[in-house]
Amino acid sequence: MTTLAFDVYGTLIDTAGVTTALRQHVGDNAVTFSNLWRQKQLEYTWRYGLMGHYQDFNICTQQALAYCCDQLECDISLADQKTLMDGYLELPAFNDVMDGLEALKSAGIEMYAFSNGRPTDLSALLDHAQITPYLSGVVSVHPKQTFKPNPVVYQHFVDSSGASREDCWLVSSNGFDVCGAVSVDMKAIWIQRNNAVKFDHWTQRPTKVIDSFSKLKNIFV
Repeated sequence: MTTLAFDVYGTLIDTAGVTTALRQHVGDNAVTFSNLWRQKQLEYTWRYGLMGHYQDFNICTQQALAYCCDQLECDISLADQKTLMDGYLELPAFNDVMDGLEALKSAGIEMYAFSNGRPTDLSALLDHAQITPYLSGVVSVHPKQTFKPNPVVYQHFVDSSGASREDCWLVSSNGFDVCGAVSVDMKAIWIQRNNAVKFDHWTQRPTKVIDSFSKLKNIFV
């Protein structure tokens, strides 16, 4: 049976959803702040993974927020930083997600969330975005104490879902995630929502490329 592993942050969930809240604190710098926050959040996961000194995704996000405050010289109080962090549990789904999930669910496709996030945070986030009912389960990298694209986390997904690797497809808008899956012989779909964003010039290439989550039904339904 075909099993889909959906990346969460940046694929199902729009991390730019925090921009509205940021405007209250940094005004016109909100988009710049949001983009840097996401960039540093991912950078910290890679650093901790390479160092073998695991800190969970929430800590990476919190430390990235503090960095942005310093780098962009934004005086956001610790209380307001906590409020922004709490907002990470209430980020919205992308507009194209529900249509895709509905079609795939109707076709009987097995679907999981597969993320760097902590299990409790993922549950809260996916419940808030009303995605949970479509999923057969949620697989976090947290038990492996490392992050994507470490090969062990993709094997962890295969083991947790009970699917065969040949039947597993990763679906992600993050190029590094796609490369990680393909490098361990999983199939992978890259969602290129922005034409200005190009895929890495690596030997690992997406199995398929689409520009909208809703177009998954053209592949599997």
